[in-house]
Amino acid sequence: MRPFSRRLLAAAGLALLAPCFSWAAEPVSRIVRVGFVATSSASAPLPGVAAFWQRLAELGYIEGRNLIVEQRWADGNVERMPALMAELVAREVDVLVTYGTDGAIAARNATRSVPIVVATMGDPVGAGVASSLARPGGNLTGLSQQAAGSITGKWLELLQEIVPKLRSVAIISNPESHWIAKISKELEATARDRKVKLQFLRVRDKSGLNDAFKMAQQRSQAVLVLPDPLTSTNRQHIAALAAKHQLPSLYPLRHFVDAGGLIAYGPNITVQFQRAAEYVDLILKGANPGNLPIEQPTKFELIINLKTAKALGVTLPESVLLRADEVLQ
Repeated sequence: MRPFSRRLLAAAGLALLAPCFSWAAEPVSRIVRVGFVATSSASAPLPGVAAFWQRLAELGYIEGRNLIVEQRWADGNVERMPALMAELVAREVDVLVTYGTDGAIAARNATRSVPIVVATMGDPVGAGVASSLARPGGNLTGLSQQAAGSITGKWLELLQEIVPKLRSVAIISNPESHWIAKISKELEATARDRKVKLQFLRVRDKSGLNDAFKMAQQRSQAVLVLPDPLTSTNRQHIAALAAKHQLPSLYPLRHFVDAGGLIAYGPNITVQFQRAAEYVDLILKGANPGNLPIEQPTKFELIINLKTAKALGVTLPESVLLRADEVLQ
């Protein structure tokens, strides 16, 4: 069920740094200032955010002792990102941390000197923020959600398993998101192979979600929601709309399922945020971000919300349930 993912490239790059740097709880002796700009809101952060700060604390960076935290939230509005990034650059942070492709682009545009760590993003090379995954160059590094092989086939395969005789899938996405165009092309190719029609529904704000689900109910039997700041911030509203319109829904990240969505399959972003903290530690100890490989996902998880399945009247095949990493009751 899990696609092959490469970690050897990243591991090899980091192994070269092993003699110089350690992930033991031995932080730098000076007080450091870490800037964190989130595309989501403080009231609905991605679950990985807490894991990032926890891992940084495990590495010895304690706020109020040797760590100053500068945190800003865009509340799902990516247009605010450039101003927030500029504000933290002016605060002379030692490292600038963000997540999402939009966050990576905004950070890269804001500074070419302050080290940048992106906890999770789409296609960094395609977005123009890195020269390559192995050696990104410049001042940016981090982790990518982009698997070594396309994950879109697994999404449609799962939907075909849980929805008998599936003919059409509604794809709900924000056209302003930089990663969506690439994923949409992959989905179109995959859908042709699996003989499934796709209904692309573009949503630019929260109000557009209601109309999108109405149209999805009229023409499709299932929904695939692509991740970006808009959909992530409104994940509870999206789960409620899927339930209202009785549409089985699949999401690439588990926090949608925690909010009431039916099923998720994708990388474990909590692990990616923890790795981002380790990258911050390496940079604070002198590593050049441009020489730190951008890691691809190493752990994929299938999460199912059984309560939502019962509410939708969906009978999940045993083959799917047995493959699940976690079933929420």
